Amino acid sequence: MEPGQMKTADLAYLGDAVIELWVRQRLLQKGVCGSGRLNKAALCYVKATAQAAAVQELLPLLSEEETAVWKRGRNSHCGSVPKSANVAEYRAATGLEVLCGWLKLLQREDRIDEILTIGYRSMEEQTEF
Repeated sequence: MEPGQMKTADLAYLGDAVIELWVRQRLLQKGVCGSGRLNKAALCYVKATAQAAAVQELLPLLSEEETAVWKRGRNSHCGSVPKSANVAEYRAATGLEVLCGWLKLLQREDRIDEILTIGYRSMEEQTEF
């Protein structure tokens, strides 16, 4: 199946795993160790509010096609919103997951790394792990 034809929920499911793996690798590369510290640090990246903030950093750098995929994910019907985020943040985060899932299926790991690095740059600069 073509990535563009897949359901957004399926792309978000894959994208969630892609982001989680990127975060875990990133934290280990930064020298964070110990499962407790790693889990606590990972939450800084994977919560909907952090993903929504990352989106704001990287949106101007997305291609038209990437923006369309992100919007498709953002505009998809989402279930319940976590208490830690508002609807707009949750939808932006879902869009990021859809985009990362789509890029993974296109085997664009380089682009995934690029956009997540840019998206999370300011958060990383402000956070001590």
